[in-house]
Amino acid sequence: MHTYPSSRRRATMLGVALVASSALLLTGCGRGGDTPSAGGDSTTIDDKPAEGVVELWTQGADGAKLPEMFEEFKKDNPDVEIKMTEVPGEEFASKMTAAITAGTVPDLIYAFTENQPGLLATGGFDPVPDGLVDKGDFFDAIWNNSVVDGVAYGVPWYAYANLLIYRTDLAEAAGAEEPKDWDGLRDFAEKLKAGGSEFPLALAVNYDQYSAQQLAVMAAQNGGAMISDDLSEWTINSPENVEALEYWAGLITDGLASPDGPAFLDTVPWSSQGKNAAIVDGGPWFASWFDDANGAGWGDEHLAFVPNPVGPSGDAGSSMGGGSWMVPADSGNKDAAWKFARWMSAPEQQVKWYEIFKNMPAVKAAWDDPALQGSALLDTVRASLETGVNRPAVSTWAQVGDMIGQQMEKVVRGGASAQDALDEAQKQAEQIGMGN
Repeated sequence: MHTYPSSRRRATMLGVALVASSALLLTGCGRGGDTPSAGGDSTTIDDKPAEGVVELWTQGADGAKLPEMFEEFKKDNPDVEIKMTEVPGEEFASKMTAAITAGTVPDLIYAFTENQPGLLATGGFDPVPDGLVDKGDFFDAIWNNSVVDGVAYGVPWYAYANLLIYRTDLAEAAGAEEPKDWDGLRDFAEKLKAGGSEFPLALAVNYDQYSAQQLAVMAAQNGGAMISDDLSEWTINSPENVEALEYWAGLITDGLASPDGPAFLDTVPWSSQGKNAAIVDGGPWFASWFDDANGAGWGDEHLAFVPNPVGPSGDAGSSMGGGSWMVPADSGNKDAAWKFARWMSAPEQQVKWYEIFKNMPAVKAAWDDPALQGSALLDTVRASLETGVNRPAVSTWAQVGDMIGQQMEKVVRGGASAQDALDEAQKQAEQIGMGN
């Protein structure tokens, strides 16, 4: 398994070692006496400097470094003050939902991709103002993650896409060529197993929504999807998805991946020791994890970062994620909040934030900066962002995804066929609904 709870993932994302941060008490953030905004109205944000106080709630390690950006913003906006409150990541969604209910919201938040559907289902956020940014500047997958019924509610801040990570030295010794498609991945794994790697491929065998997301990626590579484009119906048991699960489970039942691991903390040691030789749809943060574990430069000598193999018809797909700025409908200073979000989306700020925290740009133009050139890892992430596969943008996905993961385990443990498992998942998902 190479995915893990979001609170831990945010602290290590995109090639950064864990960043220490101390959470501030959640005090002084609400303004219950303010007159609530109806929300949903089209607003125009001018080019004048931002003014007043902006109450910002942050989560994860990202917040600890944000004050460096505040100082830059204040150079052209001297009359604005940004007051930041760090909320523990595992509590953020529930605290934000409670604040929306109570009318005690901050002016601005950033929400990670996996939290956005649930937060947006509250109806507690304003649409992105007309003309604030150009959606064409952003990667489609990260932009669309905060779109509901054709309306955008978030300005993307950063984005990442997963990729295939493999041991070049082990592959060379086994005579295994870099896998380009599903057949190539199986051949690659078979040769590595013959060469001594016990379980050549590390898959997401946690059997929860992260396993379901990996299946969604392989489904996309096979021309399938978990949900219809208009988010109106589940398509979990489509023929394309069943074929994708048969392929995924077959890698395990044929001994090319373990049904029991590695757990996320074990992924680096398993691969470092050669027990695994490749991480399928692995996060780019593994680059620094391997160097942290084995010494600086180890990854350059031992690892390749390449696009996920494509499906039988040449379709590509990668898990993706990131974060977006969102303004609550009851914000007391929407003007300054949206101006900060717009400023953070400018290419120069996107590059600056990458240099500070290594979070990768959501804005395409920022990737042309010299700071992001000359790296196979970055080049692969950039290309993979073009084919990023979103989690279904409905508030029940976590519940449905966990249920799909449980059905996936039944297949690899020999208790069900892929067709039966996804038929059952489809039935349960229809009972759960979309929740929006």
